[in-house]
Amino acid sequence: HNGGTHMTRTDILNTLTEIFREVFDDAQLNLGENTSATDIDEWDSFEHITLIASIEQKFSIKLDLKEAATMDNVSTMIDIILSKF
Repeated sequence: HNGGTHMTRTDILNTLTEIFREVFDDAQLNLGENTSATDIDEWDSFEHITLIASIEQKFSIKLDLKEAATMDNVSTMIDIILSKF
C-alpha cells in the first residue's frame, strides 16, 4: 500500500452510517445507497448542516455550498466524498 487514501463506496457508507447514527442519535439506523432525506424524518435542513459539518470533519474534506445542497441522498454523498480523494 502506497500510503494514499483509497476508500471504497463501502468504506464511505460504513463511515456515513456512524455519522448518521451520531447525528440522529439512533444506533439502529442503517443506511443504504438509496437512503435519502425523505426516508429519515429528522433529516431536515438544520440536521443537514450538522451532517455536512460531521462529514467534512470525519473525512477531512471541504464541501462547497453547491455540493452540500445536492447531498440529500446517500449515493450522492458517496459520489461527492469519493471525488475529494
